Parts: sequence; C-alpha cells; structure tokens
Amino acid sequence: MKKLFYVAAILVALVSCSEQIEMSSRYVFEGKTIAQYLEGKEYYSEYVRLLGKRPVSSYSETTLLQLLSARGHYTVFAPTNEAIQQYLDSLFRKGVITEPSWTGFPDERSLDSIEKVIVFNSILDGGDQYAFDVSDIPEHEHEFDLANMNNRKLRVFRGQTDPDSISIENVAEISKTNRGIMMSNGYIHQVNGVIAPSDGRLSDFLRLWSKQRKSGYSVMSRLVLACGLEDTLNAYRDETWEHLYLTGEVKDLPRHTSVGQAGTIPEHRYFGFTLFAETDKFWEEKLGCKAEDITVGQVRDFLRDSGLFGHVEGTLYDDDYTNQMNVLNQFVTYHLLPQRIGRDKLVIHYNELGYNKKSPTIPIMDFYQTMGLPRLLKTYESLESNGIYLNRFPRLRNGRGQFGQTRENVNDYHESGLFPQLKGSSTTADENMGIRILTSTEAETDATNIANAIVYPIDKLLVCTENVCNQMASQRIRIDVGCMMPEMMNNDIRAPRTSYTSGAPSVRAIPTNYPYLSGVEIREGTLFYFLSGYPSPYHNMQGDEFNIIGRYDFTMQLPPVPRAGQYEVRFGVATGSYVRSMAQVYFGPDREKMPAAGIPLDLRIGGLEKRMGNTTAPSNVGWEADTNDEEYNDRVTKSMRTKGFMKAPNSWTPSFGSDVSVRTYHYMSRRILLNAYLQPHQNYHIRFKSVLDAEAKEFYMDYFEYVPKEVYDNPEELEDIW
Repeated sequence: MKKLFYVAAILVALVSCSEQIEMSSRYVFEGKTIAQYLEGKEYYSEYVRLLGKRPVSSYSETTLLQLLSARGHYTVFAPTNEAIQQYLDSLFRKGVITEPSWTGFPDERSLDSIEKVIVFNSILDGGDQYAFDVSDIPEHEHEFDLANMNNRKLRVFRGQTDPDSISIENVAEISKTNRGIMMSNGYIHQVNGVIAPSDGRLSDFLRLWSKQRKSGYSVMSRLVLACGLEDTLNAYRDETWEHLYLTGEVKDLPRHTSVGQAGTIPEHRYFGFTLFAETDKFWEEKLGCKAEDITVGQVRDFLRDSGLFGHVEGTLYDDDYTNQMNVLNQFVTYHLLPQRIGRDKLVIHYNELGYNKKSPTIPIMDFYQTMGLPRLLKTYESLESNGIYLNRFPRLRNGRGQFGQTRENVNDYHESGLFPQLKGSSTTADENMGIRILTSTEAETDATNIANAIVYPIDKLLVCTENVCNQMASQRIRIDVGCMMPEMMNNDIRAPRTSYTSGAPSVRAIPTNYPYLSGVEIREGTLFYFLSGYPSPYHNMQGDEFNIIGRYDFTMQLPPVPRAGQYEVRFGVATGSYVRSMAQVYFGPDREKMPAAGIPLDLRIGGLEKRMGNTTAPSNVGWEADTNDEEYNDRVTKSMRTKGFMKAPNSWTPSFGSDVSVRTYHYMSRRILLNAYLQPHQNYHIRFKSVLDAEAKEFYMDYFEYVPKEVYDNPEELEDIW
C-alpha cells in the first residue's frame, strides 16, 4: 500500500487542518475512497453522518467526510452504529446526558464536544506519507507514531494469550474480520467502541489515583502531590505560542542553504511529563501494610532511615516536602522527566551498529535531566537486556581491561553478563542490573491515556544513590543535543517516526523572537534549524542534527554531571560540508558571565582535510584509519588528542544494518572543548558565537560528551573506541 501511494501520482502535500482545504488539487485514486466505502455500509451510517457534519477545523468549511473522499493517506478506526450507541449509553450512566440518545444533551456545546470526540479521535491523517495497515500497528502498549486529528497519540493493547486481538486504548477492539481494508486513500479498521481518551492532565489523575487502590499508583500519587507539584504537572500547552502561530507573528525560516527546504516552525508548544512509579504492590511489600494505610510521613521516614541520601550535601528530613533538598522531594522528582516520552522513544534506535530496524543490537542509552534537584537518569536497552531499563550498568565487551587483547580479546560492545562492583550506598546488592520498565498489563496498573503525560510502572526502588552517581561518573556520558530540550520530544520534533519521503531530511526551525526551547537563548541574526534524516540513512547520532546558520549567537543549558570531579567536555563534529562555520565557545555555571573556552572552534577541519569554499587543504590533525595493531591505534589516538581531536565513536553507522561505523570516516570527529572541574546538582551553560563574517555558513551540533578523568586518563585501561 505504501509503495502504491508513492508511485501512483506526484503527491501534493496535505494542507494544514488550520486552513481551508482546496479539494480540486487533491489527487483521487481509482477505486473506492474511504468515504465511499463507509457510505456503502449501513452499520456505519451514524459515523458517516457525524463525519459529514463536522468541519476539519474552525478555520475550514471542508468536512471530514469530504476529506476522506480525497487523495491522502488516512487510517480510520471506524466505530459501528452499535459502538456509538454503547458510548451514548455510557454517557447516560455517568449522568453526562439525560437519555442515551442525541437528544439527551443539555446544550449544543456539549453535543458539539462529544461529536468531535467520536470523529477526530478516530482518524490518523498521514498527509503525503503513509497509512497504517494491520502489519504497521505498533506493539503492546506502544503508541502510533502519528497523532490523531485531535492531536493525541493513541496506544495499542494486544491480547496476552491471543496476539491477534488488538485494541485501541483498551476500549475499541479492532474487528478480526473487518480490519486492514485497503482503499485508494488509506485503511479502514472497524472497531467495537468509541476512542475517547481523557482530557485529564497528570495532576488530575494523581488526585484521583491517590484515593483509588485499584489504580496501582495510590501511594506514589500521594507522594507527588505532597511535594507541591500539582500546578506544574497540570501544564499542557503554551497558549501564547498558539496565538503567535495562528496570527503569523512567528514564521517559518527561509530555505536551508544546503538542504533547500524551508524550516517549518512547530504548530504547537506542548508541555509533557514522564513518571516512573513504584506500584502499590511494591510499597505494600516494602512497608508491610496496605497501600491505603501508607502515609507520606511513613515513606519519608523509610527514606530517611535507608541511608541512601547521605551523599547529597544539604539533604533535609523535615516535613517541608516542597523544598527540593527535602529527602521526599529528592526521591519523587527523580522519578519525573519534563518530557512526555513514548515507550518506543525511551531509547532512540536509529542507526546503531548492526541495527536492522527490528531488534536492539549494541546497547543504546540516553541521559535525561530529571525534575527538581538537577540529576541524570539513564535509559538503556540492548540485545541482552530483554527490555528497557533505568540506570543499568553492565560490563560491556569493549576491547579493554578483561576484554582486551591480553585476555578475552572481545570487542563487540555487547553485554558480557557481568556487572561492576557497587561503589557506595545502593538500594540492593544487584542495583547495577537496573530497573526494568514494566507494562501496565504486567504491573496490573491503570493504563489510561493522559493528555500531558505517560506513567510507567516499575517494581524496584528508584533512587539516585551514591552508587548510581559513581557508576555514571565511571563511564563516558554521551548525550544527544535533542535530549537536553524537552520541547523537542513533547512536540514530536525529535525522532519523528512519521517523516519523510526517502532521500530528503525534514527541516524544522525555531524562531528567535520567542523562547520556544527552555534553557536556550537564541539571539537575533541566528537561523536555528533542526534536520532529521529519518527514515533515510544519516551519519549523525540518532539520525539528526542541529544546523545553525548566519551570524549566529546562542546559549544552551547543559545537563549536570553525576559527581564532582575533573571532566572533559567534548563535541561531535561532521566536516563533510564545504559550508561549515567557526565559533568562539564560552562555558560556565553563570550564563551571564561565561569566560571563553580556548581558541575558536573551527568546524571546517576534519581528520585529513580542511574544507573552505569549494577547496580543501590538508589538515595536521593526524587522523589515520584503525589497524589490527591496537598499540599503534592508541598512539594515533594520543597524538590526535594533543591537538584537541578524537575519532568518531564506533557505535553507529551511516546506513541501516551496516557493519561499517562512522569511526572509519575522517570527516567525522570529536572535539575536546575544555577540561574543567565540575560540580554535581547544578547546570552549566555553553555559548557558541560565530567569528566568521558570513551569512550562509553552518554551525553543526549533534551530541556532547561528559568524560570523567577516570575514563580519559586511566593508565590501566585506556578509553574504548565506542
């Protein structure tokens, strides 16, 4: 079906729902459209009536039925007349309507709202991209990578004994006989229920769950509320941005000089949250009493007596839980991320070495800054882990130490089955194995779709212990730049699984006249673009990059380090373009008083050449391809480091499933920006300012590395190539 859509005609992009849709320009395929099919089935008559009644948006006269009559890539979860009647019956039982019919609504506004719920939640509009056949439906408790026309991501629930049983949001089961019906403009899946995700925010559900044992989260809910986070977790959408976008006061950026596409700004600025929560069952076993009887003070005393927070200077044990230094506040906020992260994006699989788009290979990890006291939380998945974990620290076969040439001589970067010894206080003796993120089905917890959050159950105590900090400070911490900016995930900019036709990256942009990205200050004259190569091969870590053009000047907040100590701060660079730039770097804890960090960073210099204009000149970096002689390779590494350069990591490739890593490319490198003694529990800032008098030069930004002295200057075990 996807191939049919791509080759059938020259596709015309779907006009935004916020505009009038010009139907004459929309190519119509031969054969029946979705609208024609639905109109031909009596058991869809109520659904068809509602589709014909509802306009696409308040800014358009085009109805949804007309939309489904036109060319496009739509996925429709079509409720039958019986399903709609059952939904009306449920509204009647809840007292929303006075009788189970369309005449039972108290006013036109409530009727209008329910009609929108039924139709807008049932349609995924794939624009000029694709529609979802049965084989494309996500795994259990994963979300569709495309929001529905109500701007909500829908989750899939599969039968645990019958994998052919598929339900949307656990309320609308897809028919086993009327599914994957291919029309000229998409797919129809008949469902036996109305898809109506709640509009409730995380704070709403925490209040509800705090009183409900059946939710599975009653204890955790009371803990979060006690910390005074209710207002924060109620945030959903930036209405100021909505106004600026609709009135055109923020605009797309001009065509990117290299890619040739305009930079489209986000339509919305959503806020979001991820909560990892110990279940009521866990707390009952830990504290020895029923969940409904467990008090906030009781948990505070348990945390105080555990001895797990003694390494954090200034920790308080009183009952002012709103203070971020309070032991309960530290505990709770370490469970919260200011990003709504779907299960398939807790770690970003894209082009890691050997990845074939099906199953994990080498370990992939992300490091997120949690809420409250600044700390890092690690998400992790590998072939051997059998699931996604928090703060997992296995020994990897990295060609060093016991896996080096003199011993086992294994260098494939897979888990060895071994874990390092604990370093300091820990929750359990096996803490380094990490905490597996469960499904709601496994944990028997509430799985409701929350408008601004996702809650994941865990069955072990999640604490930023002394051991966790020390383990992180014993490894190289590599962070994708997009991971540092919550808005990138909350607004589907980072890892956009729905983009784009093969061959051209998507080009998104952030304007300078509004602080869209928290922690980022973009000054006038800066064209701030984000490029995503998905689903095409891309050399970059996780397949994306920031590309900043013009006489740029911008400042970013960096995440904290896990422990006090000497660190190298490194920066990933690709010099494959002839239009790279040069910037002065500034770094420090006070964004208003940052000293310069060394000489300007010249992004034109690669391992073997310097690219200027359309010419190249040899560089003196000293890059040489790896050989089978590890001692010789290490000498090359040491020589490059004296010049502030390192080869690219061996962890990812320029194409899917490849066994050739980006380390083999001389134009891919890492730069050592600075070496400094850094403190934990605080954010540092970095500023990049162009030093070239050029409008079209590009500043490339992909990832940072925090590398502790224990790693970069270890006389017994040199840093690995990964």
